[in-house]
Amino acid sequence: MKAICPGSFDPFTHGHLDIVARTASMFNEVVIGVGRNSAKNGLFAPEERVEMISEALAAELPGVAVQARLMDGLLVDYCAAHGIDIAVKGVRFAADFDYELQMAQMNRKLSGLDTVLLPTSSEYGYISSTLVRDIARFGGDISAFVPATVAARIAARD
Repeated sequence: MKAICPGSFDPFTHGHLDIVARTASMFNEVVIGVGRNSAKNGLFAPEERVEMISEALAAELPGVAVQARLMDGLLVDYCAAHGIDIAVKGVRFAADFDYELQMAQMNRKLSGLDTVLLPTSSEYGYISSTLVRDIARFGGDISAFVPATVAARIAARD
């Protein structure tokens, strides 16, 4: 069975890595679908995020069959076109759950795509890409929140 972990991943955090690793333990193949979210003020272009995630996966999860791909349009259309059976989304707290549940129900109604809502591990529940971006923009140390390869890319932007 093939699963997708969709998101903007700007930047890719330890929380994201945890969800991807746990998803990879449950499914034969995992795709990280990097979406283009024009509503977010990002650090990296979508293509850069795909490269950054691929580097982090190679360093952090060697031998795990996960690939990062750029994703345009609706998640359900992408999944139908690429034979993906399940979407997996990490949830940190109630607001995440409320939003992701609504999306899961809409995706199910649109195409039959099922979604697994996976609670984040407690050690990563407070990490968000938005907070990491804010810390990085003001020169703070983000190394505890992101894989080393991601921290290096962020540092190189300064």
